[in-house]
Amino acid sequence: MTNQNVMVSESKPTIGVKITVTLSNSSLFSKHITISRKKVLKKLDNEGGPKVHAWVDSMRDSSPTRVKSTDSLSETEEQSSWIAHHPSALDKFEEIVNASKGKKIVMFLDYDGTLAPIVEDPDRAFMTNEMREAVRDVAGYFPTAIVTGRCRDKVFSFVKLAGLYYAASHGMDIEGPSKSRKYKKGNQGVLFQPASEFLPMIDEVYKTLLEKTKSIPGAKVENNKFCLSVHFRCVDEKSWGTLAEEVRLVLNEYPKLKLTQGRKVLEIRPTIKWDKGRALEFLLEALGYANSKDVVPVYIGDDRTDEDAFKVLRNREQGFGILVSKVPKDTNASYSLQEPSEVNEFLRRLVDWKRSSLRQQ
Repeated sequence: MTNQNVMVSESKPTIGVKITVTLSNSSLFSKHITISRKKVLKKLDNEGGPKVHAWVDSMRDSSPTRVKSTDSLSETEEQSSWIAHHPSALDKFEEIVNASKGKKIVMFLDYDGTLAPIVEDPDRAFMTNEMREAVRDVAGYFPTAIVTGRCRDKVFSFVKLAGLYYAASHGMDIEGPSKSRKYKKGNQGVLFQPASEFLPMIDEVYKTLLEKTKSIPGAKVENNKFCLSVHFRCVDEKSWGTLAEEVRLVLNEYPKLKLTQGRKVLEIRPTIKWDKGRALEFLLEALGYANSKDVVPVYIGDDRTDEDAFKVLRNREQGFGILVSKVPKDTNASYSLQEPSEVNEFLRRLVDWKRSSLRQQ
């Protein structure tokens, strides 16, 4: 049996801090890796206090974690330095399309904060008609997937486009494109649902959280079918600790569920090894591009959960991750866009480039 010795060192009790871990599998070698503090929180403090404080600290941060300012850099210098490493995808558009010539582009798009603005009421996160037209036109030339934490029916009610792939519930509910969704019965058209066995548990936790959080003004629990979202955008910051404690107490009874965080939202998901990055890989395989060198995946997202997909692209050394953010943030994305209006412009330019390329053939 392998023995593992774990040494943890940290300077501040915040979830975003990196932790150095030394794993000694035998007397012959040791391996040093760096992981985020949130990955070991669950094992360190089941009693609540430290965990809740860490959650609240993380709730105060934007998502992905914002780059911390240094005394030696002004805000302008910090922004310039970040942009140098994550340049605008609009400014570098020619660079992106030149690298895509002769290859097949596959588009992956987050929804909230990417195709639609972040709003106080998640039920009113509507995309513009202009954005819908841009996504429709992109899907006319490139395989296109919406990859979101929302449930599939909810995001489809926003997007209203049948010719796309929908990887909902953080990729745990994947459906292929169809000419019309109305004719479908049961699970026809569904490609993959790796967490089906958790549905009764998710529904049970949803009902419990509704009851536990109803006394916290502004808190909203959203059932995304294979995962839950606890929105705190409209909750007074003084009540964040109370909300985090209520969530912790409920989750203590369900060890097969885990908590992650997005932009002003706590996400509750099954502990299975599945995320937006794995959904990206699954869809590439479903499209026949699993081991292809002639494919360019382009993933655009704004949230911490999108980092899993950005990491996959970096590890594959293939394609481009584009982070949507107005401020410098820690990210594995290669490029950046500031807001959904720039995403719209990028998609439009991509369509124009493709049309022009076809005319020249």
